[in-house]
Amino acid sequence: MAAHPTAIPPQPLTPFQRVLSPFARFARAESSGGIVLIAAALVAIMWANSPWAESYHHLWETQVTLGAGQYALSYPLHYWINDGLMAVFFFLVGLEIKREFLVGELASVRRAALPIAAALGGMIVPALIYAALNAGGAGEAGWGIPMATDIAFALGVLALLGPRIPLSLKVFLAALAIVDDLGAVLVIAVFYTDQISWSALGVGMTVLAALVVAARLEARAPLVYVTLGLVLWVAFLKSGVHATVAGVLLALTIPARTRIDTGEFLERGRRILDYFDASGREGTDVLTNRDQQAAIQEMENACEAAQAPLQRIEHELHYPVAFFIIPLFALANAGVHLGGNLGEAVTNPVALGIFLGLVVGKPVGITLFAWLAVKMNLAALPAGTTWRSIRGVSLLGGIGFTMSLFIAGLAFPGAPVLNEDAKIGIFAASLVAGIVGYLVLRGARPVDETARTAVEG
Repeated sequence: MAAHPTAIPPQPLTPFQRVLSPFARFARAESSGGIVLIAAALVAIMWANSPWAESYHHLWETQVTLGAGQYALSYPLHYWINDGLMAVFFFLVGLEIKREFLVGELASVRRAALPIAAALGGMIVPALIYAALNAGGAGEAGWGIPMATDIAFALGVLALLGPRIPLSLKVFLAALAIVDDLGAVLVIAVFYTDQISWSALGVGMTVLAALVVAARLEARAPLVYVTLGLVLWVAFLKSGVHATVAGVLLALTIPARTRIDTGEFLERGRRILDYFDASGREGTDVLTNRDQQAAIQEMENACEAAQAPLQRIEHELHYPVAFFIIPLFALANAGVHLGGNLGEAVTNPVALGIFLGLVVGKPVGITLFAWLAVKMNLAALPAGTTWRSIRGVSLLGGIGFTMSLFIAGLAFPGAPVLNEDAKIGIFAASLVAGIVGYLVLRGARPVDETARTAVEG
């Protein structure tokens, strides 16, 4: 077997690519999505507290109509972002969930036990803390708000710590956040759903069945899933079940298998390259050599066949979601007015329940349930980690931001005061959780797995 190359030689950059290279490097950094998200949230807060605050609120209430006649959909811009673009975000979440259960950290019971247990604790304990402070009150419906973790922010903080954080800890946090997202989707679908229109839901289930059949028939053309996915989204929008759930269901139907395996790809690729090389005598330029053009097209087909649609779509959606959809959501939803008695807002039951749920409930629930899973021999600590690093990650789980803001909008529709209180609690908790988690992890040191095993033995 040939030796594995250390790296693929990079392709020379064009002048235009050299100009854009600093932006490309920024986009590839793990912390970049979190930085853009923070910037969007800060802009929203400053805008909502500026002399132009009225324009901020009027912008998101602008009516936008798509379609015509009886087929027209007319909603405020804010609604299109939260129920439309966020469906794409949930679609990406669904792809990540499916990948993790197929080939990732959740693919086996033993590997999945720790992040699943930790995520359950990180959802149950914060919800109980919030419910204890708001039972019977106006904010009772917001118990789901402190259950969520913002994976972009949390992984961004880990990225700031650099090589002192072992890869296994990042994988644990990512898997925990994936399970957390799945829990949030289920909570949204079951507890934050309006009155059901069974006819519209029936249409949605029929379309979902058609998507499953298309996947079973190995339909790989994106147009099939885009077309049926749009119909699915509209059906769920009209059904009363939150439209973003359609994004997750659509993701679960995307094929995750390749058409050719590694051996077939290598054999086919070599034959194509040999043909390309042999065809070079007929022309000095690829533009004038039809055989070489045909070889290039066949190589593209081989590359497409060697990639699962799930993998390809997830890769293509990462940057639009991280650098456009999520920041736009933050810009439209983070504009909380900080005037008046801010101290009173922070200590009201809604804000306090969210703050304590995220800052106290999340780390306690994650650490406690993870400890129980290890003590019951259902799971083991990730390689190179300690309980201090697990506690640090559990603190980062208290960064709720995106999903918490989303659930707050569902929990308090038509209640701007409660929504403002919820946002203050989310912002304060996410800031404290991020800072304290960073400081705890900065003081933690990775442990050599061999040494640790010897000590434990």
